[in-house]
Amino acid sequence: MPKILVVDDAAFMRMRCSKLLTENGYDVVEAENGLDAIAKYKESKPDAVLLDITMPEMDGLTALKEIRKVDPEAKVAMVTAMGQQSMIMDAIKSGAKDFVVKPFQPDRVLAAVKKLVG
Repeated sequence: MPKILVVDDAAFMRMRCSKLLTENGYDVVEAENGLDAIAKYKESKPDAVLLDITMPEMDGLTALKEIRKVDPEAKVAMVTAMGQQSMIMDAIKSGAKDFVVKPFQPDRVLAAVKKLVG
């Protein structure tokens, strides 16, 4: 069962995403900001990461770069609100493999995760 790290500062978004993934056969680990995401990544070694861009303490772009230092093969999809196209481009250049736009469609989240875990 692939393990997915879901990172979002909004508890509701984490819960919604975690429920969707769990119902579809994934094991889920949650983190509430970039700093927490790096610690949880090192600890749980997930197969893929869904990483929000805009968060307190450490944003998703910084967390992406730090996670890729820990694991250059990390499979990360960014989760972003509409209108953050420039950040998406930065994320792709920094190693993100995909992105999901909020409010997310369940099918789009599942497609992104399937793409990441192969």
